[in-house]
Amino acid sequence: MFRMPFPRSPTNQAKTLDVITLFHKPSLPASVRVQTLLKQASAQAAETATEDQASDHSHQNATVTRDPFELEITEQPPTPDQLKSIFEYVGSGRAADLVKGAASESDALRKVKQDGSLFTRPVVVDWSAGKAVIGDQDSEILKLLKAQHK
Repeated sequence: MFRMPFPRSPTNQAKTLDVITLFHKPSLPASVRVQTLLKQASAQAAETATEDQASDHSHQNATVTRDPFELEITEQPPTPDQLKSIFEYVGSGRAADLVKGAASESDALRKVKQDGSLFTRPVVVDWSAGKAVIGDQDSEILKLLKAQHK
């Protein structure tokens, strides 16, 4: 007997994972440290999501507790739209922190378009939460990772 599968309802479809991007430069020790931190947090979030919910492992997962996320690591500079979003996330007046020698956001956009190496790395961006951390500020990155949002 041939049986038709039940159509999937919207409630049992796989949830799209939040994307956290690391703008990375492997030759920088600070960037490598951030990459390691993010990979550990990503693995821990995935592991926590698959644990038996009846057992309490909270004492083992004290560092980062959040839903699993997709970790994107790129050595490319951000696109102009991504850079505009990052400026929104870090607040105004941070152009020089993100792009070497930039006097303003428009200047930063122009400079990155001409030479992507002027973009400061590492930068961690949680696109879903609208947050970004410039540099290897472990405590700020952990705060970003712990933040739950809808």
